[in-house]
Amino acid sequence: MPACPDCGVITLETTRFCPSCGRDNQPMMHYQTNNQYQRTSAYSAPYAHEVPKRFDQIFGIDPRIAFLAFIVDLMLFGAAAATMGMDLPILIPLAIAAGIVLGRITYKAQMKWYGDDHDSATIKASIVGLLTAIPVGIPAIVWVPSGLLGLLHNARKKLSLPDRG
Repeated sequence: MPACPDCGVITLETTRFCPSCGRDNQPMMHYQTNNQYQRTSAYSAPYAHEVPKRFDQIFGIDPRIAFLAFIVDLMLFGAAAATMGMDLPILIPLAIAAGIVLGRITYKAQMKWYGDDHDSATIKASIVGLLTAIPVGIPAIVWVPSGLLGLLHNARKKLSLPDRG
């Protein structure tokens, strides 16, 4: 908003003469706010370089993490299936601890290897940790498709990179 240098009156639009003191304000200076937290505009357009996420980016996890989750789940609950659940009270605290550790590993791997942003990596890590802590061996239904989507995603990334040689 422009402000008159003589009287300091702020006007909504640039005018040649100040409505308060009548000064000729041809090059009227603009009023600067001191509020550092004030937004500069109410609307910010989406970034032009932002590309919508593909299906494999949204639902895929890195294949190495899918394999690790499958193996951990198999180790935790393979014996539970053989003993028909008799050792589940012993395995539940171990499964919860394994879920927390695997969730943290998944978060780091999704950020570094898969290229997820913080929110996507957090959601995927939470899902992996929760499914690992569930005392049943059914999450293998999730690991295989997610890992295959991760393979597809990694293949697309490698094909789209320019040759460096």
